[in-house]
Amino acid sequence: MGRVTERRKVLRIRDGAVSTRPDTLVAEEPLEIRLNGKPLAITMRTPGDDFALAAGFLVSEGVLGTASDLQNIVYCAGATADGSNTYNVVDVKTAPGVVLPDFSLERNVYTSSSCGLCGKASLDAVRTTTRWPIADTPPVRVTPELLAGLPDRLRAAQRVFDRTGGLHAAALFREDGELLDVREDVGRHNAVDKLVGRALQHGDLPLSRTILLVSGRASFELAQKAVMAGIPVLAAVSAPSSLAVDLAAETGLTLVGFLRGSSMNVYAGEDRVALPTTATQS
Repeated sequence: MGRVTERRKVLRIRDGAVSTRPDTLVAEEPLEIRLNGKPLAITMRTPGDDFALAAGFLVSEGVLGTASDLQNIVYCAGATADGSNTYNVVDVKTAPGVVLPDFSLERNVYTSSSCGLCGKASLDAVRTTTRWPIADTPPVRVTPELLAGLPDRLRAAQRVFDRTGGLHAAALFREDGELLDVREDVGRHNAVDKLVGRALQHGDLPLSRTILLVSGRASFELAQKAVMAGIPVLAAVSAPSSLAVDLAAETGLTLVGFLRGSSMNVYAGEDRVALPTTATQS
């Protein structure tokens, strides 16, 4: 099975001094996800938590919603011509009676990593396919002070990043700030899928009283994954995209960007952010 990190020899140049030394790199390998024996998608990922990744991906596709929808996930033996197992192909088998979406070309209006159609159709697709509309969930209130402390806690939990510097991370916090889970991956969308997939496997969906923090920017696909998992608050240390903001406004998602120290921008869902009574707006 592929490892999370690999060692490579590099030529190191520092202040004019040249040396050779081994360097630790994050591993990147393809993962093919099959659904009931049929190929569905391929994503480049960091090996590890592959079953959770596949389950989380299928949550965002609208296939899985509860642990009972999932019968099993297995690595596919004989995935290569010589019959060996590469541990890069997984097959997800749904439980009897689970109705699958129509996986035509139009599925890309709401898929995760390969959104081929954007705009109003994308927003409507997510809003109409989610099983847990965020607007219908119990109210969640977070303070700027609580949000400000989350990036440092995420960074402290990034064990592989410390060795490689080459991974995205996603963390799930309870509304009171308790850290629930952290996943790392070469793809930011994969890190979120691993979080959501583990939650599905543990019977914790919808994640209606949680905060999702991502280490990079907040793209449409990450906002989509939050909405499909019932997560009411998405925060990112970098910028959101315009379509992510549109989706947040459309679905009621609280979207926070540029979360750095005590500074942040709230792009949508500001009603969940509890401002001090002395705060003024200009």
